[in-house]
Amino acid sequence: MKTDKNFLGMPVSGDITEGSTRVDQKPIEELAPLFQALVDDPTIVEFGWTQYTPYFNDGDTCDFSVNALWAMTTEDVEWFESGDFDRYYLELDYEHRSLGKIEKEWDSESRKYVNHRYEGPDEGRYDRCQALDRALQSGAFETVLLDTFGDHAMVTVRKTGIEVEHYSHD
Repeated sequence: MKTDKNFLGMPVSGDITEGSTRVDQKPIEELAPLFQALVDDPTIVEFGWTQYTPYFNDGDTCDFSVNALWAMTTEDVEWFESGDFDRYYLELDYEHRSLGKIEKEWDSESRKYVNHRYEGPDEGRYDRCQALDRALQSGAFETVLLDTFGDHAMVTVRKTGIEVEHYSHD
């Protein structure tokens, strides 16, 4: 079988099975403005995410990934500290208690979710949080995130610095 592939100048032929379909990595400079927008926001006290390689083996490959961004605003602090809540309740994948939400509806004809209007106090802030969340979960920054914060990590970003804790997951 003839291919256009070569390895160190030598032609490669044969039955080549494609490997990982990992996303091409982007430079950290593309993540920086999205990250800084949340650090500079006066109402965002802290934000973060978990990142890890799953332990289970259900037949699928266990690949490292970054999970949903969570954000705590000045409005969330008292609520968060008063109850039995964890950061899961502040994730951006769902309705956020102080940042708001965008209602989505399944369109069976196009087989896609359709966004409706934003509901909340500050659409710009919501959009900036969502932009960072999309970038983190895109897979395009996994190499730099894994190299910087490690595997099985909970990353918490505050205005004074970044804290990394071991993250235990199932």
